[in-house]
Amino acid sequence: MFLVSQSITLTASKHHSSAVSRSVTIDINNRCCVPVNSRVSSKIQQLLNTLKRPKRPPLCEFFVDDFEELLDGKLQPDPNQPKPEGQQMSPLEGEPLGVVTNWSRSLSAALQRWGTTQPKSPCLTALDNAGKPVYTLTYGKLWTRSQKLAYTLLNKLSSRNEPLLLPGDRVALVFPNNDPVMFMVAFYGCLLAELVPVPIEVPLTRKDAGSQQIGFLLGSCGVTLALTTDACQKGWPRLLWFVTDGKHVVKPPKDWHPPIREASNDIAYIEYKTSKEGSTMGITVSHSAMLAHCHALTQACDYTEAEVITNVLDFKREAGLWHGVLASVMNRMHVISIPYSLMKVNPLSWIQKVHTYKARVAVVKSRDMHWSLLAQRDQRDISLSSLRMLIVADGANPCDWKSLLLIYFVWSISSCDAFLNVFQARGLRPEVICPCASSSEAMTVAIRRPPEMNVPPPGKAVLSMGGLSHSVIRVDTEEKLSVLTVQDVGQVMPGAVVCVVRVEGTPYLCQTDEVGEICVSSGSTGVAYYGLPGMTKNIFETIPVTSSGVPISDRSFIRTSLLGFVGPESLVFVVGKMDGLMVVSGRRHNADDVVATALAVEPMKFVYRGRIAVFSVPVLHDERIVVVAEQRPDASEEDSFQWMSRVLQAIDSIHQVGVYCLALVPANTLPKAPLGGIHISETKQRFLEGALHPCNVLMCPHTCVTNLPKPRQKQPGKVGPASMIVGNLVAGKRIAQACGRDVAQLEDNDQFLYIQDVLQWRAQATPDHPLFLVLNAKGTVASTASCLQLHKRAERVAAALMGRLNTGDHVALVYPPGIDLIATFYGCLYAGCLPVTVRPPHPQNLATTLPTVKMIVEVSKSVCILTTQAIMKLLKSKEAAAAVDIKSWPMVLDTDDLPRKKSPQMYKPPTPEMLAYLDFSVSTTGILAGVKMSHSATSALCRSIKLQCELYPSRQIAICLDPYCGLGFALWCLCSVYSGHQSILVPPLELETNVSLWLAAVSQYKVRVTFCSYSVMEMCTKGLGSQTEALRLRNVNLSCVRTCMVVAEERPRITLTQSFSKIFKDLGLSPRAVSTTFGCRVNVAICLQGTAGPDPTTVYVDMRALRHDRVRLVERGSPHSLPLMESGKILPGVKVIIANTETKGPLGDSHLGEIWVSSPHNATGYYTVYGEEALHADHFNTKLSFGDTQTVWARTGYLGFLRRTELTDASGERHDALYVVGSLDETLELRGMRYHPTDIETSVIRSHKSIAECAVFTWTNLLVVVVELEGSEQEALDLVALVTNVVLEEHYLIVGVVVVVDPGVIPINSRGEKQRMHLRDGFLADQLDPIYVAYNM
Repeated sequence: MFLVSQSITLTASKHHSSAVSRSVTIDINNRCCVPVNSRVSSKIQQLLNTLKRPKRPPLCEFFVDDFEELLDGKLQPDPNQPKPEGQQMSPLEGEPLGVVTNWSRSLSAALQRWGTTQPKSPCLTALDNAGKPVYTLTYGKLWTRSQKLAYTLLNKLSSRNEPLLLPGDRVALVFPNNDPVMFMVAFYGCLLAELVPVPIEVPLTRKDAGSQQIGFLLGSCGVTLALTTDACQKGWPRLLWFVTDGKHVVKPPKDWHPPIREASNDIAYIEYKTSKEGSTMGITVSHSAMLAHCHALTQACDYTEAEVITNVLDFKREAGLWHGVLASVMNRMHVISIPYSLMKVNPLSWIQKVHTYKARVAVVKSRDMHWSLLAQRDQRDISLSSLRMLIVADGANPCDWKSLLLIYFVWSISSCDAFLNVFQARGLRPEVICPCASSSEAMTVAIRRPPEMNVPPPGKAVLSMGGLSHSVIRVDTEEKLSVLTVQDVGQVMPGAVVCVVRVEGTPYLCQTDEVGEICVSSGSTGVAYYGLPGMTKNIFETIPVTSSGVPISDRSFIRTSLLGFVGPESLVFVVGKMDGLMVVSGRRHNADDVVATALAVEPMKFVYRGRIAVFSVPVLHDERIVVVAEQRPDASEEDSFQWMSRVLQAIDSIHQVGVYCLALVPANTLPKAPLGGIHISETKQRFLEGALHPCNVLMCPHTCVTNLPKPRQKQPGKVGPASMIVGNLVAGKRIAQACGRDVAQLEDNDQFLYIQDVLQWRAQATPDHPLFLVLNAKGTVASTASCLQLHKRAERVAAALMGRLNTGDHVALVYPPGIDLIATFYGCLYAGCLPVTVRPPHPQNLATTLPTVKMIVEVSKSVCILTTQAIMKLLKSKEAAAAVDIKSWPMVLDTDDLPRKKSPQMYKPPTPEMLAYLDFSVSTTGILAGVKMSHSATSALCRSIKLQCELYPSRQIAICLDPYCGLGFALWCLCSVYSGHQSILVPPLELETNVSLWLAAVSQYKVRVTFCSYSVMEMCTKGLGSQTEALRLRNVNLSCVRTCMVVAEERPRITLTQSFSKIFKDLGLSPRAVSTTFGCRVNVAICLQGTAGPDPTTVYVDMRALRHDRVRLVERGSPHSLPLMESGKILPGVKVIIANTETKGPLGDSHLGEIWVSSPHNATGYYTVYGEEALHADHFNTKLSFGDTQTVWARTGYLGFLRRTELTDASGERHDALYVVGSLDETLELRGMRYHPTDIETSVIRSHKSIAECAVFTWTNLLVVVVELEGSEQEALDLVALVTNVVLEEHYLIVGVVVVVDPGVIPINSRGEKQRMHLRDGFLADQLDPIYVAYNM
């Protein structure tokens, strides 16, 4: 029976499979139970019962998580936004390709024809940088030189006796822009050899904008050989470089002829294209498409043999290649190639060459027209009357091109109109200007025909920017500022079909008044992205469909990445490119339009050479617009901000969109594209990486980030105690409380009620037992003390005090860390005085450290200062007089040479509730707080630590802590005396001269238990991270350490502890050894890992829930997860509960609340000079408002939560872990939520490698972020945008002020904790001396 059952459970064996599946189906649908004794196993039965049981609805947790409303980041569509109303467009067909008599069957055939029949006919004239003709290549020369190269490539290059190249192999062409002759020979040489040329830019250095991508392109195309000239060969990328100069090529034998075939569908050449994101792709063009494109261009431009054409464009790609290298050879035209270097020197050179050579056609970009406009005043005797076509090949709408929104005219007048206005007097006819639209993928899409071809007159449209931002065409009037003037780019190319489809989603045909992406179906387009089949399918194989989803044709179309529409008279209009499209809050904006608006604001006065880049970056689920401009070298800071504010206003009023960031960089620092213009994707990359180095920056997140979640509203009416308790019970939550183990039975020294009695007892019982050993910076023993020695020294101090002071007087102990401090502490107790330990002033920094000493002495009402001779001189020195009033010091005694006198008799306190000492410390919020510690609390504290750490006289522990307050003081001065163990004391200051001192001591003395602070751990991590091998050679071994505890009053710094463990793992440190402690003013030791018990646990909580005081555990690595480490085990005798900060009621363990503690070693209260105990009475004596209302608790002022773990503690119970989240005083209340500064700071530090430290605070509801810059000052302004971005993305907060300061400005206390309130005071008092302050608008 069991076997049958099992087979059914696992495989539902052949015989019963149908029966089982049927019974399961019935059960799920009918919700009825299948009896267990049927043939279904008990496990399936259990599963079915689970399915039957309805899920319990989650208890509403008093807040709504609105993350979903933010996720899409899109605002609700405006009901009043314009919508397209026209008919569905019909595909537009160009005229058919005409039949040409004696048209060559391929480009190679055309070259052969002209090279043999018209060898003297000029093909190409190259110019030098002075504009003089250097060389004219004839068709005969092109034919013979191409043949030589083809023969050499196929027959003379070999590798291991195999030919290096085979037909179809890809070959890179690397030629500078001023050498068109060599390029043309190489291109046609490859065609004749049936190789595939891949023309690329000359990579000057690896760091050049786009160079990495070119290397990637060559790799992805499988290029192994590069053809080049001597001028170019750099040896990078790693290829075989072949110089195509005459001496390296071989004349072919008479019987060798290159194969001249008909144009096929094989790849002819690969043209590169850089995408919006900066990646480079190769577009393959077949022989047949190349020939068809030449045919279509010839027909559209009415090219004839022997015409002269002036080409200003890059001859390696796009229109410069199509007109100046391919169609020109097809038609035996003469090309005058104008290099970019000449245009830079003389922007009029192309016009002069049109005049000199009586050129019939010129191929330019609108920027060339613009720069020639600026230079034309010096020229009188030039004529453009020979031109029949001036092809403006920007690829998109030329009439709104960025640098052409003219200085002399209103910003909407086009470059073409402006150029015409000036040059009409020099013979330029209006109808000659022929804009064209093209893209690398589709090649030429449309071109305005020359006037002799009987075409309709040019069209012009004035469109509303508002309509265009919703992809809708609305005609407007020119008087308005927020309009875009567009001119047509002519008619569709011969033999092509054009349609316009929606940009996103399914390619539905657009309506006639809708802007979309232009698609082309033609035999004269690119074929694919080389090696990228997925992207090829998306772009080259689009099937447009009608609104009903029916394909418009069985032919596939190519997406051109041009945005536009078809206007009247079948004219094509282009309004932008996909690469420049920025979708902000659901509205579309074109980068070029925004550039135009920015340039219209006094461009020549301020922007250097009109160089502006506009792009969008994704921040908080939406695109944000960034404007970067080069400013003129002579611009002042006032000019900068005036210009920036005017640009912001102009963009806002014309485009109705906010600019997120406006940055100005020094002249000539933006990455340039190879032939002029700004390399946009590289600029964007630098902006996002913080490598742009702006000299001025203006962030406007307040105005343009509109998709933040709504501020959290406090729920009206408090939830009552009863419903809280019931709510927790219903939700299955237990009340969050936990306690340490019971304090065990008394041992021999536990019978003493007073710590000084323990010392006297030890001095009698074990006089020579060593208690303390202090190390100096060299690692040698500076001083030691046995039980008897310490007792004797304490007696001498008591004898000196008893004659001078009264019982109960307060005495300030101002000593460096050492035995003196400990001896004088016990001397005070022997004399019945109340000791107050004070950190001595720093001799090199009296101005800031001495006032703190003075304040503690005054606030503690000390009537006497005990110190060393050296410090006594310092307190009364001239330097001290400059910082404080030295005459008001109380009596100062130096204890260096006390007489060997025994005190008459020891003081016995009447009750253990009497005060033993005062513990003064500056909190992280900058408040000096002294707490009162009674004798009973002191003994209870020592007993708890003794039990937790298993401390006995035979033990040694190493302490690298400051001995002036909190747990550091207790471990230095109290615990050794109480437990009898030996303490190896390492003053943290000594680590500044010898950073390995502490770890070397731990290793030398084979210490099992050691304590340190975060600042010590950080010094070791930074200072010794690269020296672990050297330490190992010095025999430093940390395998002896069972527990290394970081003493802190804050959330555990998990990153630091993990780094420390990882670095010193090589020296034998167990990763389980490192843990943290937690204490605060009301109780200096609440948690401490100790030597027994389970390892500290780490949980991951949802940071968003934490802002609402909820604890939601998530998986490691999930979004918004925050790792929190347990703060050690709760000490014996300590009880902890989590309470609501407002209602003072107990909370469930899924809530974040204030940690309250009840323990025999709680402090008894604050000691303040004004006696304002009432103000803080509830910190030490408070009770729950419901539940257990009898226990007296102390409020720690820290937020945290408790979790019951799966681990068991020593008593066999499940272990309760306490997680400290942060100080209540330091939390930031923003947008109705509670933020912890350390979370924001962690995000900020991660955002850039040069941020050394960070601190945040609020100022008039603004979030202020202070970052320390560890790098060159030119990086300072890079940080502003990165800091703003990361805080928005991860915390949904807008940063109000970013302050960039030098390292070391953020104040840190002796425990390594940031003093954020001191920093805030310094900021408000203008004392930070910042490198830069950015006020975000």
